Amino acid sequence: MELRIEQLQAWARELGFGSVGVADVDLADAEEGLQAWLQAGFHGEMDYMARHGMKRARPAELVPGTVSAIMVTIDYAPEEPGWIDRAWAALSDPERAYVSRYALGRDYHKVVRARLQRLATRIETEIGAFGYRVFCDSAPVMEAELARRAGLGWRGKHTLLIEPGRGSAFFIGTLYTDLRLAAGGSPQADHCGRCVRCIDACPTGAIVAPYRLDARRCISYLTIELKGAIPEPLRPAIGNRIYGCDDCQLACPWNRFARPPATREFAARAGLDEATLVELFGWNAERFDAELAGSPIRRIGHERWLRNVAVALGNSAGGPAVTAALRARTEDPSPLVREHVEWALRRLELRDRHAGARAERNPVHNAR
Repeated sequence: MELRIEQLQAWARELGFGSVGVADVDLADAEEGLQAWLQAGFHGEMDYMARHGMKRARPAELVPGTVSAIMVTIDYAPEEPGWIDRAWAALSDPERAYVSRYALGRDYHKVVRARLQRLATRIETEIGAFGYRVFCDSAPVMEAELARRAGLGWRGKHTLLIEPGRGSAFFIGTLYTDLRLAAGGSPQADHCGRCVRCIDACPTGAIVAPYRLDARRCISYLTIELKGAIPEPLRPAIGNRIYGCDDCQLACPWNRFARPPATREFAARAGLDEATLVELFGWNAERFDAELAGSPIRRIGHERWLRNVAVALGNSAGGPAVTAALRARTEDPSPLVREHVEWALRRLELRDRHAGARAERNPVHNAR
C-alpha cells in the first residue's frame, strides 16, 4: 500500500504535530557548509559534532537503508497571549531567573520521540513492517535543513527554521525510513528580507553573520553545553538567563504568529516562569533532582545549575539577600561553583564601590 502525504498529515495532526513533510536525504550539497563551520571551531566543546563528522549529512551512514525523512514540528509557545512581552519583562527584572521558554515544561526530546514512535506505529498498521528510526535533537541529524527541504519553512538569519503562520517556537522531529516517499513540498523562499533584528538582539554577538552562528558565544551553549567555567568576558551579557536564551526568537517579528502547543506537557513546572534567582540558588542537589524530574534542565546537573545562577546573581541588582545567598556557597565542594560565586561577589562589590564613588562626586544631585 502506498503511503500518501495527505495520510501522514492527518495522522500527524491527530498526534499534536503542527506540520509534517517529507524530504529526500541527499544532503551532499550541505557538507561543505558543515565542514567549514566545524573547521572554524564554532562548535566549541561539542566534540560530538566533529566526532560524527559528515555522518550528519549522510543519513544512510547513520541508519543504513534510509532513503527518506519524515519531518514534523510541534509547537511550544506559552498558551497565554502576550508571551513575548512577558518574556522581555522577565529578562528585564534582575531578581527573576530566566529559563528559555522551550525548557519550562517536560523534556521535549521524550515528548517528540514518543509521538513520532506512535506515528511510525500508525504507518506500520496501515502498510506493514518497514525500517525506521526516530530522532529529536538526539543524534547527528541535520534536522533544520531536512525540515527546510521538506517545505516546512526557511532558515532564518539566526539559523533556526521559520514557518509562516507559526514562527520558530517549535521543536523538530525526524523519522528516517527505508520507504521511498515522494517529497511533500518544495523548500520555501527566505522571507527574512533585510531584517536583522535577531542579530541585533543577541546579547553576546553569537550570530556573527546572517545564517552563521558561533556556538561558543551563544548563551544556550554557555549555560547548557559548556561543562567548565563560563568565559569571564561573556558573563555580564548573560544577565539573568540561567538556562538557554530566547532573545533572537523574541525579537523575530514572525513569532507574533507562534502557536500554543497541542499538549499540556510543555506547560511551566516548578514555578520556573516566576522563580527568583535567590530562591533557585537555594536548591540543594536533592531538590534540584526532584523539582526537575522529567525536565530537559536536569541533564546539566546541579553543579552547572549553581554555576549559571551564580553568574545571574552577579548580574543582579544585589542587596542583602543576594549577598547572603552567594556567601552561603563560598565553601561549596565544587571548585567550579566556588569560582563563579567569587566572581559574582567581586562584581557586586565593585559595582557598589563605583556607585559610592559616584555619590561622593555628586552630593547635590544625590540629595535631591
